[in-house]
Amino acid sequence: MASVFKRKYTKVINSKKVKKQSQKYYTRLIDAEGIKRTIPLYTDKTASMHKALQLKREFEQASEGITDQYKEHRKRPLVEHLVEFQQSLLAKGGTAKHAKQVTSRVKQIVEDCKFKTWTDIQPSKIQKYLAGLRNNGQGISAQTFNFYLKAIKQFCKWMVQDRRAGTSPLEHLKGVNVRTDRRHDRRALEPDDVRRLLEATTAAPERFVMTGYQRATLYRLAVETGLRASELRSLTVSSFDLDNCTVTIQAAYSKHRRQDVLQLRPDTTEQLRSFFAGKMPSVQVFHMPDKTAKMLQADLVDAKIPYVDDSGRYADFHSLRHTTGSWLAANNVHPKVAQAIMRHSDINLTMSRYTHILTGQESEAVSKLPDLSLPSSQKQIATGTDNEPIRTEQKLTPQLTPKLTPTAFSGSNHSATDVNVLSRNQKKADNHKTLQIERLDNKSKGLSPIVTNKEQPRLRGLEPLTFGSVDRRSIQLSYRRRS
Repeated sequence: MASVFKRKYTKVINSKKVKKQSQKYYTRLIDAEGIKRTIPLYTDKTASMHKALQLKREFEQASEGITDQYKEHRKRPLVEHLVEFQQSLLAKGGTAKHAKQVTSRVKQIVEDCKFKTWTDIQPSKIQKYLAGLRNNGQGISAQTFNFYLKAIKQFCKWMVQDRRAGTSPLEHLKGVNVRTDRRHDRRALEPDDVRRLLEATTAAPERFVMTGYQRATLYRLAVETGLRASELRSLTVSSFDLDNCTVTIQAAYSKHRRQDVLQLRPDTTEQLRSFFAGKMPSVQVFHMPDKTAKMLQADLVDAKIPYVDDSGRYADFHSLRHTTGSWLAANNVHPKVAQAIMRHSDINLTMSRYTHILTGQESEAVSKLPDLSLPSSQKQIATGTDNEPIRTEQKLTPQLTPKLTPTAFSGSNHSATDVNVLSRNQKKADNHKTLQIERLDNKSKGLSPIVTNKEQPRLRGLEPLTFGSVDRRSIQLSYRRRS
């Protein structure tokens, strides 16, 4: 157990020496180098005893070669860590704008929550602070709430990865559901709206240090390629290969830090050829302002297109990229091809967030549903006096109708004529039964079966049929047994 004490000293008051004690407690310990040190503690004795015990344990571990690697980082101000955090974001290949944005969000939380060192960070304070920024839906949106939380969690994760802290105190915090609080949903423009926008912008005056023709070319390229504003700013004349109809985005300006080569329409390539006339290869193509949404909003007014539609969806500059994804889906482009053009790592992002339903697509899809006003197949095959349906298992086959050719018979003054043994109006026989024709025998006054010629060879013990007397009303056919 480490001991604590108050230091005694002598003070001269009115020419008299007075013995006094210090307000703080002290402890004496031997450090790892064997040097005896007197260390000031606190004014409270209990707190001083705990601190002295902690220091004694640290000195003993240090003497055995076990040191606290996070100790110095815990003492440093968070502001110093933030400077190095921003530098690490740049070193990983992030843009200066992104690194500054993330660091500024973390700095705002740290300053408003009055966090000085790493040990001051408390999850409950951060949650309460961000909830106050939302102000029951009147302040920042749910998505902005998640952006701030993501930034401070990213900073804490970097502290752990850089061996400045053991664990992150914010690892368990989760964001809110952005679907419950949508503030700036974008929409896709219709093809006719884009045509009107390009026509109105071409005839419009200069705005934001860009002529109307330059802005119209910018909008057309953005819609047909899906390029982001930062990527369009990075384009130079040398980025375009007009012979092969391609445009190249360098990895330093691409969001996923890879070089991208996108295809261009041939008619757009011809327009760019005249647009680049007389320009050096290193010249920047578009001198775009920082607030591209305001520029597009002004041109939408000229084209008489609402910036916010009846559903509360916006048509800002990034909505041109949404338009690209929606047009690809509307023209039945394969999802994997659309994902490649949009350059998304997740196909769900392409199909859900960047694909919108255009006007008329729903009604066209509904019109392709089956027509329920038509009669059912069961009703179509119904027959008989009781309108009963025919059983599907009792299918009928064509009948074999034997013909008698004209010939003269002995003992008769009449000529034989064609006789249809089976009439069309006769009842059709079952498919599994032998075709039979019942005729009246004049001699026996009974019924004698007649079979078709195809089945005669199967009848054993019977000779081929012979014709007897011919009557106008009927023809008597009979078999006689072999002798």
